[in-house]
Amino acid sequence: MEHLEIERKFLVTSDAYKKEAQTQTRIVQGFLNTHPDRTVRVRVRDGKGFLAVKGASNQSGTTRFEWETEISASEAANLIDLCEGHILEKIRYAVPCGHHVFEVDEFLAENKGLVIAEVELAHEDEVFEKPSWLGKEVTGAIQYYNSQLTQNPYSQWKD
Repeated sequence: MEHLEIERKFLVTSDAYKKEAQTQTRIVQGFLNTHPDRTVRVRVRDGKGFLAVKGASNQSGTTRFEWETEISASEAANLIDLCEGHILEKIRYAVPCGHHVFEVDEFLAENKGLVIAEVELAHEDEVFEKPSWLGKEVTGAIQYYNSQLTQNPYSQWKD
């Protein structure tokens, strides 16, 4: 399935989102390609595999082309073995707020301690309700992209 992905990313200031979450899912993913103009992601979620290609972000970092298709979990596991850098592990929480659902990713392993919330929008200037636990906006900050976290994990960042 292909579409333009329009989203904004934020750091999270507390774990209050956990009480508000409708679901939580463990995700394991890696990147076959981390070039800034195109990334190729392999993901295993809920026993299913997915392959996604994402294009370069626009200047604000909010919008980019995304294509994703389901593949078998065994195909995804085999492709993850071919991925660049570190493999990402995270727990994703779906947290409703107003008319939107925030996806809050609590990273594990080499990225433990990093928690990022994303909200998908219909258009770049769409207004949305901000939950109390939403912190600094990091939309367009490349170091927070999942593809970059496989190359430069949060545990290796210097303050």
